[in-house]
Amino acid sequence: MQLLQLFEDHLQKNLPHVQSFHPFYTDALGYMLQAGGKRFRPLLLLSIVQAKNPLLIPSALDVAMAIEIFHTYSLIHDDLPVMDDADLRRGKETLHKKYDELTAVLVGDALNTYAFYCIAKSALSSDTRAKLTEILAQNGGIEGMVHGQILDCYFENQKLSLEQLQQLHINKTAKLIAASLQMGAVIVDLPFIEQNRLYNFGIDLGLLFQIQDDIIDKVATSEEAGKTTQNDEDKNSFVNLLGLKKANEEADQLAKRLHDEIEQFDQDISQTLQSILGTYLFRHKNFNKG
Repeated sequence: MQLLQLFEDHLQKNLPHVQSFHPFYTDALGYMLQAGGKRFRPLLLLSIVQAKNPLLIPSALDVAMAIEIFHTYSLIHDDLPVMDDADLRRGKETLHKKYDELTAVLVGDALNTYAFYCIAKSALSSDTRAKLTEILAQNGGIEGMVHGQILDCYFENQKLSLEQLQQLHINKTAKLIAASLQMGAVIVDLPFIEQNRLYNFGIDLGLLFQIQDDIIDKVATSEEAGKTTQNDEDKNSFVNLLGLKKANEEADQLAKRLHDEIEQFDQDISQTLQSILGTYLFRHKNFNKG
């Protein structure tokens, strides 16, 4: 996992820092970023760069950091009492538990905007930076993650159809994963058809991750998952709609399809995706007991 260590070192050396007489503002900005996590989205981005033009990895690190920072902002807000009301994230107290709700709201806001600053200061061409900014804004903002979040919150305790549930989670979860792959493709200037193919693969991958997360929420303890579980009773989750057995079957089928799709990419991309995703595609099986 040399790529992961490279990214982790870059992130920890470049955590947001502010000279302020506030007693803990700077600490709060870095708190959840230092809590670890899979770093899945930045690894997807960097894996595409490594596969097609590894000389661009140093220039891509700030963009990978932008993806992780943006994702972390979303988790901080997602954990707030007004949304999921979670106490544990990445094995640590959530930010509003560690400090307070006001701090969590404002730190989330700060990290959202800091993500775009990271793209702006990256050592890439102005055209590339503009396209990367567009992709992150589209998939993380009003047309993507935020759209999914408002659907998720508004329709609590209301049963959605399977198609509606898929659209909710395509927006909330899948689009940012898909954007990570597309942004890597943009950095190395892959043809548009390949960018689009990687993006669509990312949408399916994001849906798989959401089904897996719903299964894990149902069957795992908070200690096993590293975050608050048993928290989806009122949510439109795949387990609540399909039942645990059917949700596992859906995850198995989607994981198999993604495994087959990986083999259809060119050799460089196929190999790097296999190395990144090998432990993830069937991760829901690790939590199924009995």
